[in-house]
Amino acid sequence: MIGTLVNTGAILAGGVCGHLFGRLLKTRHQETLTMACGVGTLFIGMAGALQYMLHHDLFPGGGAMLVVACLALGGLIGEIVNIERGFERFGEWLKIKTGNAKDQGFVNGFLTASLTVCIGAMAIVGAIQDGVAGDWSTLGAKAILDLIIVMVMTCSLGKGCVFSALPVFLWEGGLTLLASALKPIMTDAAMGYLSLVGNVLIFCVGINLVWGKKIRVANLLPAVLLSVIASFLPIPF
Repeated sequence: MIGTLVNTGAILAGGVCGHLFGRLLKTRHQETLTMACGVGTLFIGMAGALQYMLHHDLFPGGGAMLVVACLALGGLIGEIVNIERGFERFGEWLKIKTGNAKDQGFVNGFLTASLTVCIGAMAIVGAIQDGVAGDWSTLGAKAILDLIIVMVMTCSLGKGCVFSALPVFLWEGGLTLLASALKPIMTDAAMGYLSLVGNVLIFCVGINLVWGKKIRVANLLPAVLLSVIASFLPIPF
């Protein structure tokens, strides 16, 4: 749980700094910081995915078929369930419970920040690595990105962004505990498949940061679960 605690603390720190000192940052400063985080996220996702597609024995075919199949089927499942709508409803509930019912931008800030820092593949892969191997380095790197991202978002979208720490804590903490319990069945192949698809989702998060919301990444989350299932199939990807 060290990685979860570090990541949650970083988000809270970024939100508080953004709320207190946001007025000191001009719009162009915020845009540059967001762009820098987006470009960094793109390269993190790209490097992670290519590492598995080009230099890993798990994917004799490069893993392209796995990525396409998991994203297509996972995206369809996510759209049917409408995962992003669930985040919106939770944001509405949280706005009322925290006494911010009159804050028109609360839900938008909460939803935008949560979808950026909570559902990214770094959160999923990092939490599982923390639970299976006790390695929280991925969540540590994510914490630095999240601190900057949430600080910038809080400056422009309001204090709703700070509350994204709650779903991050519940999501990453729950995944870490679950991964620890399922450690016996999390084979090297399962971790490899998950990492490949997860890094592709990281790339998608970067696209949204750089060019605005182009991809409903939340609705692609089932692809991660499908990738783990695919690792147990007798099919070479």
